[in-house]
Amino acid sequence: MPAESIMIKDVPKEDRPRERLLKYGANHLSNQELFAILLGSGTKDESVMSLSNRILMHFEGLKLLKDATIEELIAIKGIGTAKGVLLLSAIEIGKRMNQYRPDEKYVIRSPDDGAEFVMEEMRSLKQEHFVVLFLDTKNQVIHRQTIFIGSLNASIVHPREVYREAVKRSSASIIVVHNHPSGVRLQSA
Repeated sequence: MPAESIMIKDVPKEDRPRERLLKYGANHLSNQELFAILLGSGTKDESVMSLSNRILMHFEGLKLLKDATIEELIAIKGIGTAKGVLLLSAIEIGKRMNQYRPDEKYVIRSPDDGAEFVMEEMRSLKQEHFVVLFLDTKNQVIHRQTIFIGSLNASIVHPREVYREAVKRSSASIIVVHNHPSGVRLQSA
């Protein structure tokens, strides 16, 4: 009997994902085992480990999972609405944790600091976003706002939109940022 078709109840208790997490910690589990814990069960014909593996294969590991939709998830045999919603919730929590900023104000000391502040959120956007960081006199970010969302390779921004928000926030300075979802960087003369 292949290992993938063995039901969790047939696995020795100490080798089950939940028990391994409790004993060794979550960082010692594979992505497949973590998904198995989230899903809780497989189907009558498929183990939770096999179902977890199919999900990971469908989304090329974790690579495409961050952009998964409920429709894509429930299209996978063995994933219904309840399990799809559970997985989407877990994905969203992961995104939010990755984007979390402590209550302390973030200080921009270099271009790299500015890029780091927005990178996680902007790296997977499918359209160009023109974002402005509004800073106080100590170069602390007091506000971040997307001023314009463009197409795959263009965004048109009016300076009045940027300056209106800067005046409203009493900003001492601003940093403007935009992404290149097409992967092509255009140079202007």
